[in-house]
Amino acid sequence: MEVFAVPGLPEVRPGDDLAALIERQGRLRPDDVVVVASTVVSKAEGRTADLSDFDPGARAREIAERLADLTDEEKDPRFAQAVIEESESLLLSAPFLLTKTRFGHVTVNAGIDRSNVPDADLLLLPEDPGASAQALAEALDRPVVVSDTSGRPFRHGQRGVAVGWAGIPASRDWRGEPDRDGRELGVTVQSVVDELAAASNLVAGEGGGGTPVTVVRDWQFGDHDGSDELFRDRADDLVRQALEAWDYDS
Repeated sequence: MEVFAVPGLPEVRPGDDLAALIERQGRLRPDDVVVVASTVVSKAEGRTADLSDFDPGARAREIAERLADLTDEEKDPRFAQAVIEESESLLLSAPFLLTKTRFGHVTVNAGIDRSNVPDADLLLLPEDPGASAQALAEALDRPVVVSDTSGRPFRHGQRGVAVGWAGIPASRDWRGEPDRDGRELGVTVQSVVDELAAASNLVAGEGGGGTPVTVVRDWQFGDHDGSDELFRDRADDLVRQALEAWDYDS
């Protein structure tokens, strides 16, 4: 397959027709998959905020004080309040804020970004990245993955992950198919939207030279069953349960 960045996109502003900008610059083919950074989706949807928009409550002040004690750095309780308001739940409140967003993604600080936001203090994740991906997919008539950059348990560094997708299943199921020695695969379910997001992130880059939209060309889902299950429910997420218990006990 080929992955390339869409060149020449302007700074995206609230209300911009993101699909039209992509189609104008993207040189798309019918079987392309379009991967769009959540940052530009959020900008088009007006998901920016200032710290002054958040009035910190007692929980936010407590979290900020605790983090300041642990890190020897002053923490703004307004930012803690923003994270609380953008989260369904906090899995960890120290030594950093690990959150579950309302759409199921587990990430640090509810995915709130403080970089590449020229006209505000904060850039929030799209309110419903799945719906955002669906609208783009319908406008472009192609599968769309909305990606974000996220850290990984047990590893240093970050990589692209999918937070929304449309026109493509989240995963392909290899269970029941033979391996190279003829043994039946029993547990392999491949998260293709995460892998496409990660591959695209290599091309998109980071920082000031980054490009927010990439195209994946000549990739085929193949003859596999698909599933849209990506985010684990709490009931079968043993890691989340352990983190919540540890945070409470600490």
